[in-house]
Amino acid sequence: MKKILRIALLVIVALIFLGTFVFLYQKSKPQKVVYEIVTPQISNLEKTTVATGKVEPRNEILIKPQISGIIEKLYYKEAGHTVKKGEILAKVMVIPELGTLNSAQNRVRLAIINGKQAETDFARTQKLYISKLISKEDYEKGEVTVKQAREETQNAKDALEIIKTGITKNSASFSSTLIRSTIDGLILDIPVKEGNSVIMSNTFNDGTTIASIANMNDLIFQGNVDETEVGRLHAGMPIKLTIGALQDMSFNAILEYISPQGVETNGANQFEIKAAINIPHSVTIRAGYSANAEIVLEKADKVLTVPESTVEFNGDSTFVYILTASKPEQKFERRQVYTGISDGIKVEIKKGITKKDKIRGAVIDKKNATAKDNDENE
Repeated sequence: MKKILRIALLVIVALIFLGTFVFLYQKSKPQKVVYEIVTPQISNLEKTTVATGKVEPRNEILIKPQISGIIEKLYYKEAGHTVKKGEILAKVMVIPELGTLNSAQNRVRLAIINGKQAETDFARTQKLYISKLISKEDYEKGEVTVKQAREETQNAKDALEIIKTGITKNSASFSSTLIRSTIDGLILDIPVKEGNSVIMSNTFNDGTTIASIANMNDLIFQGNVDETEVGRLHAGMPIKLTIGALQDMSFNAILEYISPQGVETNGANQFEIKAAINIPHSVTIRAGYSANAEIVLEKADKVLTVPESTVEFNGDSTFVYILTASKPEQKFERRQVYTGISDGIKVEIKKGITKKDKIRGAVIDKKNATAKDNDENE
């Protein structure tokens, strides 16, 4: 019994040893590497860059008052309305400054007093002239004096009316209390409400914005391009624009402006660009839409190309591996090539190979390689 157990144990040890030996032998055998074979193709290549930005009206006008006061009435309380140039947007009620008001009232009172005295003096002059006791020259001087007094009285009253209400009867059409649109366009924003105080626009103050208006038929793309690519841009380049809110549509645009100065953003220099957008009348675009502009930096038509993954880059030189034999195993020859532009997937080959050459591609497994070889043999 013991002899049988000893023999069985030796057999088991021998099997383990043999299995280990076979396993190690299989592992030590060099693996056959099989590559996908790629044929060069004639293709059109475009090297592009993408600028991110948004759609804005070319000219957005901020309507500000020329007089300080309180918004008495808003003729448009919400954005989205189309207005014409000269159309009234709001009416401002003037709140006079007490010192200025008091001075204007005093001027009126003084003008009335002087006017009455001038009327009295002129009445006397008239009687004397009728009685031929004074010359015509003295009479005309008296007439001019009374006319000047009447004009001063009217001017003083007008000045008081302007201080109190910002308007006079004779200048109603030119009143600064009526805030008008300066262009034809769409109201984008009305940041004030009736009853709000407003400050006039002057040299020292930007003033209160009553409305912002823009011509929405003239839109531009405004975005940024990295400094590594801005050198290849020039005015007049075509742009393909995609808008985030209208993802199923693309628009044509023409590059109009490239900023001469960059702005550092997150450690990189960015240059502002602007492009005019061609928008069909049937499409409505709102100001502020985010958009991406695809710009073609380089273009090559009908050139010999290979997948960029098949090219080996070694310093300033580039190489590909040309198939020289496929049986019993694949053999390749390393050959230098000269490349052109790349779109990130395919690269142009200017010199070094022909359309008939077969290029080494990615590694594939044995099963797929066998199937592929059988198909090629058939």
